Amino acid sequence: MFTFTFIVFLLSEVLMRLWLASRQIRHVQRHRAAVPSEFADRIGLHSHQRAADYTVARMQVSMIERVTEAAVLVAFTLLGGLQFLDIQLGNLIENEMLRQLALIGSVLALLGVVGLPFSVWKKFKVEARFGFNRMTPKLFVQDALKTLLLTLALGTPLVASVLWIMANAGANWVWWAWGIWVGFNLLILWLLPTVIAPLFNKFTPLNNPEIAERIRALAKRCGFSLKGLFVMDGSRRSAHGNAYFTGFGKARRIVFFDTLLARLNVDEVEAVLAHELGHFKHHHILKRMAISFSLALVFVLLLGWLSSQVWFYVQLGVVPQLGRPNDALALILFFLAVPVFTFWFTPLASWLSRRDEFQADHYAAHQCSPHALTSALIKLYDDNAATLTPDPVHSAFYDSHPPAVLRIQKLKHG
Repeated sequence: MFTFTFIVFLLSEVLMRLWLASRQIRHVQRHRAAVPSEFADRIGLHSHQRAADYTVARMQVSMIERVTEAAVLVAFTLLGGLQFLDIQLGNLIENEMLRQLALIGSVLALLGVVGLPFSVWKKFKVEARFGFNRMTPKLFVQDALKTLLLTLALGTPLVASVLWIMANAGANWVWWAWGIWVGFNLLILWLLPTVIAPLFNKFTPLNNPEIAERIRALAKRCGFSLKGLFVMDGSRRSAHGNAYFTGFGKARRIVFFDTLLARLNVDEVEAVLAHELGHFKHHHILKRMAISFSLALVFVLLLGWLSSQVWFYVQLGVVPQLGRPNDALALILFFLAVPVFTFWFTPLASWLSRRDEFQADHYAAHQCSPHALTSALIKLYDDNAATLTPDPVHSAFYDSHPPAVLRIQKLKHG
C-alpha cells in the first residue's frame, strides 16, 4: 500500500511541477511584448524581454532536472539501487559504522554526479547566455572541491554521531539526534561569516565613508548592533547583486555584494539595508529558526517510528539486513522519500515568506525614503533579469518574494 502511495505522490509532484513550469513559461512569453505600466518609465523593452527569456530558459532546465531527479529516486528505491549498494558495501566493509557511512556517502556522491551536469549547464550556458556568469571553469572546480571537503569535515562527524546514537541510545535516540541537529545548525550559523564564507569569497571593510555613516546611523535607529560593514567580491562569480546581514550578537555584520554597490546610490543602499533590518526588527530570522527546529523535531520523531517498521524499507525497495544495523538505510530512505510528500506544503512556506517581505518593506519605508526603496528594487529587478510578469499560480506556489508589480504598488500607495 505504501509503495502505491509513494508512486502516486511522486507522479503527482512531478506532474504538478511540470504544469506550474509550463504555466510560468506561457504566461511570461504572453506578456513579453510590453513592459508593465508601473515600470515603463524605468525599464526598457529590451531588458523586459531579456528577463522573460532568462526566466523561460531557467524553467526549461528545471523541468528536465526534476524529471531526472525523479527517475534517480525510483532507481534508488523501487528498482533496487539502494539495496544493491547496501549488499555490496556489506561484503566489502566489516566495520558497521564505516559501512553505514560509506553507504550514505555513496548515495550523496551519486546524487552529486547526477546533479553536476545541471549545475554546469545552468552556470556556463544559461547564466553565461544572459551575461550573469563570471565564474571560470577553474573556479567552479575549486568551489566544488572546497564544498566537498567542507561536507566531509562537518558532515561526517554529524552523521556518525546520529548513527551512533540511533544504535546506542535506545528509544530516546530521537531527542538526542534532534539536539545534535539543532546544535549543528547553530554551529554552522556561527562559523558561516568568519570561517566558511571567507573560504569562497573575499570580504573587505566598506571603504565608502558616506555610505558607512548612513548605514551606521540607520543601524543605530533600528537598534541593530554590528561588528562591521563588509563588501564581498560577488562579481568574481556572478553579475547578480544582493546584501545581507549575518552573525550572532555583537558579531553581527552587514555584507554588500560589490555588484550592488556599483549600481545603487547612497539613498538606495540605505533603503535596501533598511529592508534587511526590517527582517531583524520583526524577528523573522528567529521565527524561521524556531519553525525549522520544530519541524525538524516532528521529522525526527517520524523517522524514529518509521525506522522500526519493516514495511517502510520493503515497500521502498529495500530488504533490511538481519543481524546488522539498518540505521543508515532508514536515514537515506527517509530523506529521499519525505520531500515527495512535503512538496505540497510549499505554498504555505512561500506565503509566510512573502508576508515577511511585505513587513520588511513596510518597515523600510518608515525608516528611509520609500521612493529610494522603490528605485533600488526596480534597479535590482532590471539588473538581475527578474521577470516582472510571473504567472500568478506559479508565483503563489513557489515565490518567496511578492511579485514585482504588487510589491511596488504597495510601496507607492502605502
